[in-house]
Amino acid sequence: MTDEPVKVDLKGVVKDTDRHGNDRYYFRVPGRRKVRLREPIGSHEFLEELRCARAGVAYVRPGTLPNVRSVSKPSEPAKKGTLLWLCQEYYRRGGAEITEDTMARRRAILERVCELPHPLEGDRDPQYPTKGSLPFAGMKRSHVKEIRDTRLDALGAANNMVKAISAMFEWAKEAELVDSNPARGIKRLKSGDGWHTWEVSEIVRYEKRHVRGTTARRALAIFMFTGLRLSDVAIFGRQQITLVHNDETGEWEKWIRIKPGKTSRNSESVMVELPLLPELEEELNATPVDQMIFLVNEYGSPFSGNGLGNKMRQWCDEAGLPHCSAHGLRKAGATIAAENGATHEQLKAIYGWTTYQQPDLYIRKARRRKVAKAARHLLVIDRNENKIVPLSEGVDLSGTNSARKSLKIKEPR
Repeated sequence: MTDEPVKVDLKGVVKDTDRHGNDRYYFRVPGRRKVRLREPIGSHEFLEELRCARAGVAYVRPGTLPNVRSVSKPSEPAKKGTLLWLCQEYYRRGGAEITEDTMARRRAILERVCELPHPLEGDRDPQYPTKGSLPFAGMKRSHVKEIRDTRLDALGAANNMVKAISAMFEWAKEAELVDSNPARGIKRLKSGDGWHTWEVSEIVRYEKRHVRGTTARRALAIFMFTGLRLSDVAIFGRQQITLVHNDETGEWEKWIRIKPGKTSRNSESVMVELPLLPELEEELNATPVDQMIFLVNEYGSPFSGNGLGNKMRQWCDEAGLPHCSAHGLRKAGATIAAENGATHEQLKAIYGWTTYQQPDLYIRKARRRKVAKAARHLLVIDRNENKIVPLSEGVDLSGTNSARKSLKIKEPR
C-alpha cells in the first residue's frame, strides 16, 4: 500500500460559481443537459455520483431514496381530468427539455397549489375540497390570479406560482391536453403591487378602535415591531424570546430569535434576531401568563396563517380600514425604518431577507421622498423675478419708504 494519490478522471465535469460565491459542479456531455453533482468533490460518493452521471442512470445517495428532493407522490392516483392529474402527467412526461432541479422546484410549487383549499375561504366543497380536485379544463386567468394572490406576502413566490402554472400549461398545449394557457400574459408583480402600505394615520385609527390589552391591539404591535410575516406571527410566542447579555453595558436584554418559516425550508436558513422593543413588550405583557403563544383564537388555540389573516381582515374592517391588511403593516414597518435611515444590512437583519433587492426598494423609495421634500420649494414660482421696482417705491432696510425722502436736497442757507 502506497501514499500515492489516486488520479481521478474529471473529464466532463464543469464548475459554476453562483452569485453568492458558492462553487457548484456539473457533469456535461455535448448534446445532453448538465447533471448536478452534489457530493463533496473527490469523495467516494462523488466518484460514484460521477459514474452514474456518465452511465445516464439516477444516482441514489447512501441512506436515502431516489428523488428525495421531489415532493412525495400521493398514495392514490389522481382522478383523470383534475388539476392534480395534469400536474402528475407533467412530472412524468414534461421533463425532457428542463433540468431535474427545475422540475423539482416546479413540482414543489405545483403540489402546494394543488393542496390549497377550495374555496380559499368559507365552507369546503365536499366534491372539490382542494384546488387539485378541480377540472383543469375549466381553469381561467382569474383562477390563476386567485392562486397567485395567496402569496402576496412574498411577491417572488407569487410570481413563481404563475411561472410554474404557465410552464405546465404550455407543455399541456404541446401534448394536446388543453387548447390555451390561462396563465399566459399575466404580468409579473412588482414592489408597487400587492398590499396597501399603512399610513401613520391609519395605524392611529386602528389603535383608537382596538384598545390596549386586546388581541387585536397585540397583533398590531407584533406586526409593527417585529417585521414578521403572517405565518410566523401565528406561531410567535414566549419560546422565541430569550435573554442576551450585553457585554458593553453588563446588563441582560430581551431579544427575539425566530427562524422564519419561509427561509427555514431553503438551503440558506436565516435566523432573525432583534431586540424586544419596550413598546412591544408592554403589549405582550397583557398576554395571560399561562398562554404560550401570544395570539390565540376565541377557542384558546393558535391561529393558522390563513386564520390570522382572516381575523386581521375583520379587525381592520371594524376600524373602518377595509383597504388595510396584515402584510401592509410589514411594508409600513420597512418604509418607516428606511425613512429613519435604516441601512440595507439592518433591513435584511430585521426582515430575514437574504438579498439586497428587497431592502433596496424601500431605501430608494425613502430617499426619493426625502429629496422631493427638500426640493419642493423649487416648484414655487417667483412672480417678482422680472418686476422693476421704481426708485420712488423703494424701501430701506427698516422697511419704511425712503426713496422719495432721500431725493430731497436741502437748499443752502
